[in-house]
Amino acid sequence: MGLLELRELSKEYKRGGRSFNAVNRVSLSVEAGDFISIIGRSGSGKTTLLNMGAGLLNPTGGTVFFEGRDIYTLRDKDISLFRNEKIGYVPQGQSLLSNFTVFDNVCIPWFLFKREGDVEGRAFILLEKVGISHLAASYPKELSGGEMRRAAIARALINDPRLLIADEPTGDLDAQTTAEIMRLFRAVAQEGTAVLIVTHELDTLEYGNKTYSMNEGNLALHTA
Repeated sequence: MGLLELRELSKEYKRGGRSFNAVNRVSLSVEAGDFISIIGRSGSGKTTLLNMGAGLLNPTGGTVFFEGRDIYTLRDKDISLFRNEKIGYVPQGQSLLSNFTVFDNVCIPWFLFKREGDVEGRAFILLEKVGISHLAASYPKELSGGEMRRAAIARALINDPRLLIADEPTGDLDAQTTAEIMRLFRAVAQEGTAVLIVTHELDTLEYGNKTYSMNEGNLALHTA
């Protein structure tokens, strides 16, 4: 069994008296060290799939196993702890808290649950790793889009997760910054943390080792 196993995963919504599957019986296996990209048009179900895999959205059908455990059998508090310990999430757009410095934003997940260790030292190491340690005392309004995305990645890695999930991480970035972010994700995967992203940008696919395409809730292995 892989690190993350999605089995026959579905999410049904009802609208105007009709029902439709945003995600339709999707199965996917993610191993430690994988760098998987999912491509597809807006509205194809990519973000819904990520949110179910991260334990943020209950599926209508199917199961999500992480390290062999069905995460949706956990109580609310336990699934929150699971996400905090095991998964780093980089959402779409700007997600930093505006009244916190970059350093404090990176540290936030560490303090959501009681844990021991040198959070300050780890935060500075991560900021150096993503190339913005000189901005530790800055506020989000003082950062470029690429710098904010780097800070969000450092925040997602602060608890040393087994899986890093990113939703359209380069959608609003220029070509050079996009390449830098993708190289960073590849380095994270090479260090053993699985990386799972969704993207519209086909020129980023070369950085990963597997690519899937999503269309109307259905997932299939992508062939160029």
